[in-house]
Parts: sequence; C-alpha cells; structure tokens
Amino acid sequence: MKFFCPLFLLLCAASAATLPEAVDTAMREEMKQQELVGLAVGVIQNGRIEYLKGYGWADREKQTPVTRRTLFRWASISKSLTGVTALQLWEKGKLDLEADVLRYVPEFPAKPAPIRIRHLLCHQGGIVHYSNGPVVVTVRAYEKPNPFENVLLALDTFKHSPLVNAPGEKYAYTTHGFILLSAVVERAGRQKFAHQVRDRIAKPLGMTTLQPDYQWVRIPNRAVGYRKQDGKVVVSTDTDVSWKLGGGGFISNIDDLAKFAAGLMNHRLVEPTTRAKMWTQQKTNDGQITTYGLGFSFKKYHEGEVHKWKADGKGVLLVGHSGAQEKTRTYMILWPVKKMAVVVMTNSQHANIGKVTGRLLSILWPPEPLR
Repeated sequence: MKFFCPLFLLLCAASAATLPEAVDTAMREEMKQQELVGLAVGVIQNGRIEYLKGYGWADREKQTPVTRRTLFRWASISKSLTGVTALQLWEKGKLDLEADVLRYVPEFPAKPAPIRIRHLLCHQGGIVHYSNGPVVVTVRAYEKPNPFENVLLALDTFKHSPLVNAPGEKYAYTTHGFILLSAVVERAGRQKFAHQVRDRIAKPLGMTTLQPDYQWVRIPNRAVGYRKQDGKVVVSTDTDVSWKLGGGGFISNIDDLAKFAAGLMNHRLVEPTTRAKMWTQQKTNDGQITTYGLGFSFKKYHEGEVHKWKADGKGVLLVGHSGAQEKTRTYMILWPVKKMAVVVMTNSQHANIGKVTGRLLSILWPPEPLR
C-alpha cells in the first residue's frame, strides 16, 4: 500500500499551472492566512532567476505596493555576506582561518582561550548573543555621530562580555560574533568592510540596491515594517541596525537577494572547493556535528515545510540562511545539487517565513515522503 503526502493533490494542480500561476496562488494564500502586509519572492531554477514578484503593501497606510524595487532588511542573511568576504580573503592567502582573532583585531580584549577565525564563522567562538549571557557594553564618548558605522567601534557593544562557552566547545549562535568577524575582514582586507561587500559581491553580481541600512541615510523604497500587537497588525519600530552590519545590517530589493543566491549557485563568488568548505557542517572539538557551516546554516525540507536541521534521516538537506529582525523576516534557501533556490522577504515580523518558503519549495519539487 502506498501513502501520499498531504500536499499531493495540491502539487498535481500546481504541475498543471505555469510557475507564475502556481507561485501567485500559493503566496496569496499565505498572505491571507498569515495576515502578511507585504511580501516579495524569487525563484531560481537551473541556476537562473526564473521568477520575481512583490505582493501586498510596502507601506499600508500610504497604499504603496510592494514591487521589485521595494527594499527589505536582510537581517541575519547578512552573515552570509560576511562569510563570503572572509572566505574570499582566505582564498587569496590574506586570512588564516585558524589564526587567533587578536592577530587581526588586537584591540579586542583577550579571553581565557584563543578565539579562531573559523570559530567565528561557525558560531563556536563563545561570543555572547542577545540573551544567552551578560552583554557588557563599553560606554564612552565618540568624536563623530553614528560611530558604529565603524565596525571596529561597534565592538564596544559587547567586547568586554564574558564568553558563554570555551571556543570550539559548542555551537552558540551569535550576531556579536559576526560583528567581530566583520572587523577581522576589514583589517585583513585593508578596506572598509562595507566596501569589500560592495566591491567583491555586489558589483560582480550586478546587485545595485544592496547597501548598509543606515538610518541617517535617505534610502528610497524602504519597506515599512509591521508586527502584531493585541491581535492587530500595527506599524513596527524602526531602530538603528548600523552597529551590527556584518551580523544583520544590510538591505536590498528581492532582485539582489536572488542575484546573491544565483551567484552562490554558479560559483561566481568563490571557487567550487571553497564553496564546498563553506557549505560543510562544522564539528565541535569533541566531534559533534552542528547545523552551521562557515557563514551558512543548514535546514531540512520535509513534508512541504522547511524545518530546523535534525540528524534523523528525514527530508532533504538544504543550505542557506534566514533572518528575523524588526521590520522583516527573510529566507534564502538553496538546493545546490538541483541548482534550485528560493528567496523570500516580508515586512511582517509575525510571518511564519519557513512556511512561506516551504510553499515555494513545494512548487519546485515534491516534498520528501516520510521514512
């Protein structure tokens, strides 16, 4: 006897529709079910961007629609940009992944054990995140406004915090760790971190809108953010994210996020062997496999949804990154073997972005059956 996935009938219907029709139907359903205000999606097949579209409102109050020009915060997908710039420097022999971070950033306070660059790339450096330990902020006066545009000064937001674990002991996700990594990249590359992202990622891929989301800069077409409060969808807050540029501070339209995904798929940013290194699940000192590579995370696609990675043998292993922040939820997920990918951006903080991404994946390939 054969058992069929609950999405089997939907997939049969989708197969009879064109890609745009199937995507439009699925995305409009998700927007209605989840009360999303605005959404933008992209589909990549055979390494090519096949479909890009916006839905809903970039600004609900002004009735400004989401288009392909609308800019959304990347949030933590920014970490993948930082990872790529670091591996590019490694390829050129300018960055030693096994070196102590103090070689490049001697201003960072010495910790009980050396933190290696590789530790930062895979969240094993023991650097504190937001709430898994005390965050010690260095309070001092600065000569210029917006001081944390300087990634070295941004270290003041956490540098004296105690480690939450010994380096290499375990995986502990940390945005602060990627702020430190951006400072390492700036020093090793001898160029402002944001300019390295611009010159070695954005320009080669034709990403014309990717930029730091600096609050003091007028950036046209920014989406307004929304969240749920007391059951109602209301305008969200709009705080400064310049201090965490390498960990969650970039912004772009859906086209540029899709170009980044396609560029990764087509080996346009690093060599194939480097990409394989970047997309290898890292192990802790005692040999335990983690859910993270070098700047990229791993997820499972199973039964039509994207799930956290588990070593249970179920589903297809995918690589990419998600993002969650004020004003945004984002996802970039890739299946390298099939040269397929999807990218999703929304201005609704309450979005179940994994479910939206799973709906897109279901259109491109059938969900894995239960094993």
